[in-house]
Amino acid sequence: MSRQSGYARLDEDDVRVRPGRGSRPRTRRRPAHSGAVEGFVTSVDRGRYGCMTDDGLVVAMKARELGKGSVVVGDRVALAGDISGAEGTLARIVRVEPRTSALRRSADDTDPAERIIVANADQMVIVCSLADPAPNLRFVDRCLVAAYDAGLDPLLLLTKADLASPRRVRAFYRPLGLPMLTTRRPLPPRTLSRVRSVLTGRISVLIGPSGVGKSTLMNTLVPAADRSVGRVNPVTGQGRHTSSSLVAIPLGDGWLIDTPGLRGFGLGHVSAERVVEAFGDLAEGTVGCPPGCDHLAGDCALDAWAREHHAEARLDSLRRLLRSREGTSPD
Repeated sequence: MSRQSGYARLDEDDVRVRPGRGSRPRTRRRPAHSGAVEGFVTSVDRGRYGCMTDDGLVVAMKARELGKGSVVVGDRVALAGDISGAEGTLARIVRVEPRTSALRRSADDTDPAERIIVANADQMVIVCSLADPAPNLRFVDRCLVAAYDAGLDPLLLLTKADLASPRRVRAFYRPLGLPMLTTRRPLPPRTLSRVRSVLTGRISVLIGPSGVGKSTLMNTLVPAADRSVGRVNPVTGQGRHTSSSLVAIPLGDGWLIDTPGLRGFGLGHVSAERVVEAFGDLAEGTVGCPPGCDHLAGDCALDAWAREHHAEARLDSLRRLLRSREGTSPD
Protein backbone atom coordinates (compact mmCIF):
# COMPACT_ATOMS: atom_id res chain seq x y z
CA MET A 1 0.00 0.00 0.00
CA SER A 2 1.42 3.38 -0.99
CA ARG A 3 1.82 6.23 1.50
CA GLN A 4 -0.50 8.37 -0.62
CA SER A 5 -3.37 5.87 -0.39
CA GLY A 6 -2.93 5.79 3.40
CA TYR A 7 -3.24 9.58 3.64
CA ALA A 8 -6.39 9.42 1.54
CA ARG A 9 -8.34 7.73 4.37
CA LEU A 10 -7.59 10.63 6.79
CA ASP A 11 -9.97 13.50 7.40
CA GLU A 12 -9.63 16.81 9.30
CA ASP A 13 -10.32 15.19 12.69
CA ASP A 14 -7.21 13.03 12.30
CA VAL A 15 -4.87 16.03 11.76
CA ARG A 16 -3.22 17.56 14.85
CA VAL A 17 -2.51 21.25 14.35
CA ARG A 18 0.23 22.69 16.57
CA PRO A 19 -0.44 26.34 17.46
CA GLY A 20 2.16 28.83 16.30
CA ARG A 21 4.40 30.59 18.78
CA GLY A 22 2.81 33.94 18.00
CA SER A 23 -0.75 32.91 18.82
CA ARG A 24 -0.66 34.56 22.27
CA PRO A 25 -1.72 38.20 21.96
CA ARG A 26 1.05 40.67 22.88
CA THR A 27 0.40 43.74 24.97
CA ARG A 28 2.32 46.86 25.98
CA ARG A 29 0.66 46.92 29.37
CA ARG A 30 3.08 46.82 32.26
CA PRO A 31 2.47 45.92 35.89
CA ALA A 32 1.29 48.95 37.87
CA HIS A 33 3.41 48.11 40.93
CA SER A 34 1.01 50.12 43.05
CA GLY A 35 2.74 48.91 46.21
CA ALA A 36 6.22 49.95 45.10
CA VAL A 37 8.38 51.89 47.56
CA GLU A 38 9.95 55.23 46.69
CA GLY A 39 13.73 55.45 46.59
CA PHE A 40 16.49 57.95 45.76
CA VAL A 41 19.47 56.61 43.79
CA THR A 42 22.67 57.41 45.70
CA SER A 43 25.22 55.29 43.83
CA VAL A 44 25.68 53.20 40.68
CA ASP A 45 28.17 50.34 40.47
CA ARG A 46 28.21 47.76 37.67
CA GLY A 47 24.47 47.33 37.38
CA ARG A 48 23.79 47.63 41.09
CA TYR A 49 22.04 50.73 42.40
CA GLY A 50 22.17 52.01 45.95
CA CYS A 51 18.75 53.48 46.75
CA MET A 52 17.82 55.35 49.92
CA THR A 53 14.27 54.73 51.17
CA ASP A 54 12.47 55.88 54.30
CA ASP A 55 13.64 52.68 55.99
CA GLY A 56 17.28 52.82 54.92
CA LEU A 57 19.60 51.81 52.08
CA VAL A 58 18.47 49.19 49.57
CA VAL A 59 20.57 47.60 46.81
CA ALA A 60 18.61 47.12 43.59
CA MET A 61 18.92 46.09 39.98
CA LYS A 62 17.02 47.47 37.01
CA ALA A 63 13.88 45.54 36.09
CA ARG A 64 13.80 44.10 32.57
CA GLU A 65 10.64 46.05 31.76
CA LEU A 66 12.60 49.33 31.91
CA GLY A 67 14.47 48.36 28.76
CA LYS A 68 17.66 50.23 27.96
CA GLY A 69 16.71 53.44 29.76
CA SER A 70 19.45 54.74 32.02
CA VAL A 71 19.24 55.11 35.79
CA VAL A 72 21.66 57.64 37.29
CA VAL A 73 22.52 59.12 40.66
CA GLY A 74 19.79 61.51 41.72
CA ASP A 75 16.95 59.60 40.07
CA ARG A 76 13.78 59.07 42.05
CA VAL A 77 12.64 55.50 41.50
CA ALA A 78 10.01 52.96 42.52
CA LEU A 79 11.28 49.72 44.11
CA ALA A 80 9.64 46.30 44.23
CA GLY A 81 10.72 42.87 45.37
CA ASP A 82 12.91 42.44 48.46
CA ILE A 83 13.24 45.95 49.88
CA SER A 84 14.40 44.85 53.33
CA GLY A 85 17.93 46.09 52.70
CA ALA A 86 19.35 42.99 54.37
CA GLU A 87 22.77 41.81 53.24
CA GLY A 88 22.60 39.75 50.07
CA THR A 89 19.12 40.91 49.10
CA LEU A 90 18.33 42.61 45.80
CA ALA A 91 15.30 44.76 45.00
CA ARG A 92 14.10 45.77 41.51
CA ILE A 93 13.80 49.28 40.10
CA VAL A 94 10.47 49.09 38.32
CA ARG A 95 9.93 52.76 37.50
CA VAL A 96 11.96 55.95 37.10
CA GLU A 97 10.00 59.06 37.97
CA PRO A 98 10.07 62.08 35.60
CA ARG A 99 13.22 64.15 36.08
CA THR A 100 13.14 67.80 37.05
CA SER A 101 16.62 68.34 35.59
CA ALA A 102 19.39 66.38 33.89
CA LEU A 103 23.05 67.42 33.88
CA ARG A 104 24.55 66.20 30.62
CA ARG A 105 28.05 65.83 29.25
CA SER A 106 29.33 64.72 25.85
CA ALA A 107 32.63 63.01 25.11
CA ASP A 108 33.93 66.13 23.36
CA ASP A 109 32.66 69.28 21.70
CA THR A 110 32.22 67.66 18.29
CA ASP A 111 30.25 64.67 19.61
CA PRO A 112 26.49 65.35 19.84
CA ALA A 113 25.91 62.15 21.83
CA GLU A 114 25.15 63.06 25.42
CA ARG A 115 25.42 61.18 28.67
CA ILE A 116 23.39 62.10 31.72
CA ILE A 117 25.65 62.49 34.76
CA VAL A 118 23.21 63.48 37.48
CA ALA A 119 19.42 63.76 37.63
CA ASN A 120 17.18 66.08 39.65
CA ALA A 121 19.95 68.35 40.97
CA ASP A 122 19.02 72.02 41.39
CA GLN A 123 22.45 73.50 42.10
CA MET A 124 25.91 73.05 40.58
CA VAL A 125 28.83 73.86 42.86
CA ILE A 126 31.83 74.53 40.62
CA VAL A 127 34.92 73.93 42.73
CA CYS A 128 37.98 75.88 41.53
CA SER A 129 41.28 76.00 43.40
CA LEU A 130 43.24 79.26 43.43
CA ALA A 131 46.57 77.41 43.48
CA ASP A 132 47.96 73.86 43.39
CA PRO A 133 46.50 73.34 40.78
CA ALA A 134 46.18 76.78 39.20
CA PRO A 135 42.62 77.99 38.44
CA ASN A 136 41.26 76.68 35.14
CA LEU A 137 38.81 79.38 34.11
CA ARG A 138 38.12 77.72 30.74
CA PHE A 139 36.81 74.72 32.63
CA VAL A 140 34.69 76.97 34.86
CA ASP A 141 33.15 78.57 31.77
CA ARG A 142 32.25 75.14 30.42
CA CYS A 143 30.59 74.18 33.68
CA LEU A 144 28.60 77.41 33.66
CA VAL A 145 27.31 76.66 30.15
CA ALA A 146 26.31 73.13 31.24
CA ALA A 147 24.61 74.47 34.40
CA TYR A 148 22.57 77.08 32.54
CA ASP A 149 21.63 74.57 29.85
CA ALA A 150 20.40 72.09 32.49
CA GLY A 151 18.55 74.73 34.47
CA LEU A 152 20.81 74.46 37.53
CA ASP A 153 21.76 77.38 39.75
CA PRO A 154 25.57 77.75 39.59
CA LEU A 155 27.76 78.54 42.60
CA LEU A 156 31.50 79.16 42.26
CA LEU A 157 33.44 77.82 45.23
CA LEU A 158 37.06 79.02 45.31
CA THR A 159 39.35 76.88 47.45
CA LYS A 160 42.91 77.23 48.82
CA ALA A 161 42.71 80.98 49.42
CA ASP A 162 45.53 80.45 51.92
CA LEU A 163 47.83 79.82 48.92
CA ALA A 164 46.68 82.58 46.53
CA SER A 165 44.39 85.60 46.41
CA PRO A 166 40.88 85.19 44.97
CA ARG A 167 40.68 88.78 43.68
CA ARG A 168 41.50 88.10 40.01
CA VAL A 169 39.03 85.22 39.67
CA ARG A 170 36.31 87.08 41.53
CA ALA A 171 36.76 90.13 39.30
CA PHE A 172 36.60 87.92 36.20
CA TYR A 173 33.14 86.55 37.08
CA ARG A 174 31.68 89.50 38.97
CA PRO A 175 29.89 90.87 35.84
CA LEU A 176 27.84 87.67 35.71
CA GLY A 177 26.38 88.24 39.15
CA LEU A 178 27.56 84.72 39.93
CA PRO A 179 27.35 83.68 43.62
CA MET A 180 30.86 82.98 44.92
CA LEU A 181 32.33 81.61 48.14
CA THR A 182 35.98 81.40 49.13
CA THR A 183 37.51 78.84 51.49
CA ARG A 184 40.94 78.38 53.04
CA ARG A 185 42.68 75.84 55.22
CA PRO A 186 42.05 75.53 58.06
CA LEU A 187 38.42 76.29 57.33
CA PRO A 188 37.05 78.96 59.70
CA PRO A 189 33.79 77.97 61.44
CA ARG A 190 32.06 81.05 60.02
CA THR A 191 32.97 80.06 56.44
CA LEU A 192 31.87 76.47 57.05
CA SER A 193 28.54 77.77 58.30
CA ARG A 194 28.08 79.86 55.14
CA VAL A 195 28.83 76.86 52.94
CA ARG A 196 26.33 74.74 54.84
CA SER A 197 23.66 77.40 54.52
CA VAL A 198 23.85 77.52 50.71
CA LEU A 199 23.72 73.71 50.47
CA THR A 200 20.98 73.01 53.01
CA GLY A 201 17.70 71.88 51.53
CA ARG A 202 19.07 71.52 48.01
CA ILE A 203 20.39 68.75 45.76
CA SER A 204 23.86 70.05 44.90
CA VAL A 205 26.40 68.44 42.58
CA LEU A 206 30.10 69.18 43.07
CA ILE A 207 32.00 69.58 39.79
CA GLY A 208 35.70 70.26 39.35
CA PRO A 209 39.07 68.82 38.27
CA SER A 210 41.00 66.44 40.50
CA GLY A 211 42.94 68.04 43.30
CA VAL A 212 40.80 71.15 43.77
CA GLY A 213 39.37 70.00 47.11
CA LYS A 214 35.95 68.48 46.39
CA SER A 215 36.49 65.41 48.54
CA THR A 216 38.11 67.46 51.29
CA LEU A 217 35.05 69.69 51.36
CA MET A 218 32.74 66.66 51.37
CA ASN A 219 34.60 65.12 54.33
CA THR A 220 34.47 68.42 56.22
CA LEU A 221 30.74 68.80 55.72
CA VAL A 222 29.94 65.10 56.24
CA PRO A 223 32.79 63.36 58.13
CA ALA A 224 31.10 59.99 57.72
CA ALA A 225 31.48 60.30 53.94
CA ASP A 226 35.16 59.31 54.17
CA ARG A 227 35.94 60.25 50.56
CA SER A 228 39.50 59.60 49.40
CA VAL A 229 41.71 62.69 49.23
CA GLY A 230 44.64 62.88 46.83
CA ARG A 231 47.61 65.11 46.13
CA VAL A 232 48.52 67.24 43.14
CA ASN A 233 51.29 66.00 40.86
CA PRO A 234 54.18 68.49 41.26
CA VAL A 235 55.30 67.92 37.65
CA THR A 236 51.99 68.23 35.75
CA GLY A 237 50.18 70.43 38.27
CA GLN A 238 47.15 68.16 37.95
CA GLY A 239 45.39 66.17 40.63
CA ARG A 240 45.02 62.41 40.72
CA HIS A 241 41.58 60.86 40.36
CA THR A 242 40.76 59.89 43.94
CA SER A 243 36.95 59.65 43.72
CA SER A 244 36.22 57.04 41.06
CA SER A 245 32.43 57.18 41.10
CA LEU A 246 29.49 59.45 41.75
CA VAL A 247 27.93 59.23 45.17
CA ALA A 248 25.11 61.17 46.83
CA ILE A 249 25.41 61.79 50.55
CA PRO A 250 22.62 63.26 52.71
CA LEU A 251 23.33 66.71 54.11
CA GLY A 252 20.56 67.79 56.47
CA ASP A 253 17.38 67.76 54.41
CA GLY A 254 19.33 67.98 51.15
CA TRP A 255 21.84 65.92 49.17
CA LEU A 256 25.46 66.52 48.20
CA ILE A 257 26.63 64.66 45.09
CA ASP A 258 30.38 64.23 44.67
CA THR A 259 31.70 63.47 41.18
CA PRO A 260 35.03 62.06 39.97
CA GLY A 261 37.58 64.69 39.01
CA LEU A 262 36.94 65.82 35.43
CA ARG A 263 39.65 67.11 33.10
CA GLY A 264 37.17 67.97 30.37
CA PHE A 265 33.51 68.77 29.94
CA GLY A 266 32.26 68.20 26.40
CA LEU A 267 29.48 70.53 25.22
CA GLY A 268 28.68 68.94 21.88
CA HIS A 269 25.05 68.51 22.94
CA VAL A 270 24.62 72.26 23.62
CA SER A 271 23.68 74.49 20.69
CA ALA A 272 25.84 77.49 19.81
CA GLU A 273 22.96 79.80 20.76
CA ARG A 274 22.81 78.26 24.23
CA VAL A 275 26.57 78.69 24.64
CA VAL A 276 26.26 82.40 23.86
CA GLU A 277 23.33 82.76 26.27
CA ALA A 278 25.51 81.42 29.08
CA PHE A 279 27.80 84.46 28.71
CA GLY A 280 25.19 86.85 30.04
CA ASP A 281 27.78 89.54 30.75
CA LEU A 282 28.34 89.84 26.97
CA ALA A 283 24.63 90.02 26.06
CA GLU A 284 24.63 93.81 25.76
CA GLY A 285 27.42 93.65 23.20
CA THR A 286 25.52 91.27 20.92
CA VAL A 287 22.76 93.84 20.28
CA GLY A 288 24.77 95.46 17.49
CA CYS A 289 25.68 92.17 15.78
CA PRO A 290 24.36 91.56 12.24
CA PRO A 291 21.58 88.98 11.77
CA GLY A 292 22.88 85.42 11.96
CA CYS A 293 26.19 86.51 13.48
CA ASP A 294 28.23 83.55 14.70
CA HIS A 295 30.34 85.90 16.88
CA LEU A 296 33.48 84.60 15.20
CA ALA A 297 33.67 86.76 12.06
CA GLY A 298 35.37 90.13 11.77
CA ASP A 299 32.12 92.11 11.56
CA CYS A 300 30.97 90.97 15.00
CA ALA A 301 30.02 93.93 17.19
CA LEU A 302 31.39 92.16 20.27
CA ASP A 303 34.97 93.15 19.40
CA ALA A 304 34.46 96.88 19.84
CA TRP A 305 32.13 96.40 22.80
CA ALA A 306 34.58 94.13 24.61
CA ARG A 307 37.43 96.63 24.16
CA GLU A 308 35.28 99.43 25.50
CA HIS A 309 34.16 97.43 28.54
CA HIS A 310 37.49 95.65 29.17
CA ALA A 311 35.85 92.26 28.52
CA GLU A 312 38.38 90.90 26.02
CA ALA A 313 39.15 87.88 28.21
CA ARG A 314 35.48 86.90 28.45
CA LEU A 315 35.02 87.28 24.69
CA ASP A 316 38.12 85.16 24.10
CA SER A 317 36.68 82.43 26.33
CA LEU A 318 33.37 82.50 24.45
CA ARG A 319 35.08 82.21 21.08
CA ARG A 320 37.33 79.38 22.20
CA LEU A 321 34.23 77.45 23.23
CA LEU A 322 32.45 78.17 19.95
CA ARG A 323 35.48 77.14 17.87
CA SER A 324 36.07 73.98 19.88
CA ARG A 325 32.52 72.88 19.10
CA GLU A 326 33.45 73.06 15.42
CA GLY A 327 36.68 71.16 16.01
CA THR A 328 38.75 74.13 14.80
CA SER A 329 40.39 75.14 18.06
CA PRO A 330 41.41 73.13 21.13
CA ASP A 331 40.22 74.40 24.48
